[in-house]
Amino acid sequence: MFRPKHPTMPQPTGTVTPPAVVEPTTITPGTPAPTPVPTAPAPPSRPVVQLTPGTALALVGGGTAVVLVVGAVLVSMLLAVAVTAASLAICALVIRSLVNAQHRR
Repeated sequence: MFRPKHPTMPQPTGTVTPPAVVEPTTITPGTPAPTPVPTAPAPPSRPVVQLTPGTALALVGGGTAVVLVVGAVLVSMLLAVAVTAASLAICALVIRSLVNAQHRR
């Protein structure tokens, strides 16, 4: 009951082929391969992007919008942290004054 049961290895099925015999071969020297001729590089497959005044204006406007949105998000997060810190400071002052008033009585 407490002894582990190990699975047995199954016997191979079908016919087993013996390994093939490899016979050594002789190497005969041949003629040397011709050297490759250098070819000219292929022209670039991408078309050249041309910026018109309209697309440049659109890129500048899009970049400005992204900078303004990211800046507004960062400023709002900073403002949220500042408001939270101020409210915690006010709560600490109120609790400290209440504790000091109790000790005076």
